[in-house]
Amino acid sequence: MSENNENRASGSKDSAGQTRTPAPLPKRGSSSLGRRALIYSMALAVVFVVGFVPMWFKAGSRAKERDTAQRELRLAQVQLALASAALDARRGKYEPARLSTVSFFTTLAAEMERGKDSAISPVQRDALQLLLQQRDDLVTLLARSDPASAERLANLHAAFRKAAGN
Repeated sequence: MSENNENRASGSKDSAGQTRTPAPLPKRGSSSLGRRALIYSMALAVVFVVGFVPMWFKAGSRAKERDTAQRELRLAQVQLALASAALDARRGKYEPARLSTVSFFTTLAAEMERGKDSAISPVQRDALQLLLQQRDDLVTLLARSDPASAERLANLHAAFRKAAGN
């Protein structure tokens, strides 16, 4: 019985009693298949990089354009709040004018505090700082429904446009 196990482990015996070892299976180009897969993978990576790099540069330039447009939009929104306040005051609608004036000053102060991300340059900031000093007087005039507030708001709007470069 041990001889039988021995025969099974070492292979089968032929008719002469010699042990036969099974012939190894032929390799079917496993190294060439691996190389081919590696080459395809590398080619795919190169194609990906070639397509990715130009898109990355475009995305960077588009982000800069978007940031510029957002800065301009914030500045236009500040100016719109002031123009709306001046128009409402001229029509005798002092409460909406007061609310728009408060919105103008709040938004302008917030924009000036943004630092380097601000739509307002340092030169403009100095000129606009003087406009912020008029806040309390204008809000008080509008709260009293004083007709002089309309002229003051119109003058403030002109000064803002001059300081902002519009």
